[in-house]
Amino acid sequence: MFPMKSLPIGIFDSGVGGLTVAREFRRTLPREDLIYLGDTARVPYGSKSPETVVRFACEDTAFLLQEKVKAVVVACNTASAWALPELERRFKVPVFGVTLPGVRAALAATRNHRIGVIATSATVRSQAYTRGILARCDAAHVVAVACPLLVPLVEEGWLDHQVTDLVLREYLRPIVAGRVDTLVLGCTHYPLLKPAIRRIVGRKIRLVDSAATCAQFVAERLADAGLLDTRRRRAGEIRAFVTDETERFSEWAERFLGEPVAKVSKAVLPGLR
Repeated sequence: MFPMKSLPIGIFDSGVGGLTVAREFRRTLPREDLIYLGDTARVPYGSKSPETVVRFACEDTAFLLQEKVKAVVVACNTASAWALPELERRFKVPVFGVTLPGVRAALAATRNHRIGVIATSATVRSQAYTRGILARCDAAHVVAVACPLLVPLVEEGWLDHQVTDLVLREYLRPIVAGRVDTLVLGCTHYPLLKPAIRRIVGRKIRLVDSAATCAQFVAERLADAGLLDTRRRRAGEIRAFVTDETERFSEWAERFLGEPVAKVSKAVLPGLR
């Protein structure tokens, strides 16, 4: 039997945006193996009911555990917001979301306690970031804005496009007006829009990348639990599964992960049979 620490880390998302989280894990824990699951057949989770999101997240986690992972990272802000307590209750491995690391990083970065959050409609509706911030700092003021058009623009590859700039200007208007000094990018697609966001909000507003903060948080927790394979000398490998459109994954991987993925397999989840 392989020791627990030699097993891969599992990461799932509603689609391909979570590859930005996988990219940060590649940087933070370069010798760890990763298994990525993108539920591309049922994307987006951001427009689904909380009950549906919880069901999908449980199916995703169960699939990763079948692939023998030592921990599960919920790289979807919507699933982190709605499903994390149920996943922690139901499954016996460490489960991490992206929300708490983002909350902690935002509170560490802010100086005036005025924090902006941009995310999908479901994540904003859940108030996960707002509640998390206020629970740790009741003097904070949170400006949360739903940005439903950004995910399709990113997946279209329109990262440096005038249409994307126009949409961002509209969405970021309340953020700028709210005099925030810190902005949480509360969707794993949004790190790819950092240059465009910077063009609009300038350099004075600190950007909190939920993908990067999640990787750092999980690395610390796994190290504390003795679950990192510190004796491994080879570079970690990544295996990918998607529930639909395996042929497009190479294109997405180049954009979101920044590297090709040699092996992409079709995952069949219970709800898709």
